[in-house]
Amino acid sequence: MKAKQPIQESQLAALAKQFREASGKSKAEVARELGVAAPTIFSAEERPEMSLTKLRIRMIEAYSPYEVVGAVYFLKRKGTPET
Repeated sequence: MKAKQPIQESQLAALAKQFREASGKSKAEVARELGVAAPTIFSAEERPEMSLTKLRIRMIEAYSPYEVVGAVYFLKRKGTPET
């Protein structure tokens, strides 16, 4: 993975799982280390529709050489075309 490549929020779940598995840690070990329940780790990895963004970011930063740098939001005036 290239640094500074844009990542969609929906991709964070897969990345959290990928880096946790690459670290050799089980879901239970990660849950203990991060102070959450093991089912929460399962949900963070397998249910991207759940609002667990902060946990996913913690997992990525704990088990990879990367840090996650901010979300970007834009305001668009209603009724105007995309530019």
